[in-house]
Amino acid sequence: MRQILSLFLLGIALFSGTASLNAQVKTDYDHCSNFTSYKTYSWLKVQSGDSLWDDRIKQDVDSQLAAKGWTKVDSNGDASVSAFRSTQDQQTLDTFYNGFGGGWRFRGFGGGGMATTTTEVTKVGSVTIDIFDSHSQKLMWRGTDSDDLSSNADKNIQKLAKDLNNMFKKFPPK
Repeated sequence: MRQILSLFLLGIALFSGTASLNAQVKTDYDHCSNFTSYKTYSWLKVQSGDSLWDDRIKQDVDSQLAAKGWTKVDSNGDASVSAFRSTQDQQTLDTFYNGFGGGWRFRGFGGGGMATTTTEVTKVGSVTIDIFDSHSQKLMWRGTDSDDLSSNADKNIQKLAKDLNNMFKKFPPK
């Protein structure tokens, strides 16, 4: 019974750890906006803290919007696009119970067992893409992406492209 419980708890810990590896892509939009009237766009600003990432974000967003039939113009587009990227350290506490020492046992109904808690620090990157109506300057659409970052830059570049593809999958909204 103890082995089954230990394996069950280990399985939960592994499952919850892998679930956090998936990107969290969310979108929202102004339901009153008529996206069919927008054909061109211009960039307002990209702020990532790194000119390499500025260019990568622009290229990936340009690719997504071009695939949707939008044309980039230097200025005075129907829509204006901005992007913001940030990184932060996220701490996760993982507790593993060996033996039968967790749950109700700590409340006085039994003895034995040990709990080990470790702290894991993960670098998380977030990208927000905003699309405004250029004439009214009203926000029409926002996409956000939050994902664990690797220490390998090439993997992060691939993640960005994949996550932005998911972000723009249902763009423009109908």
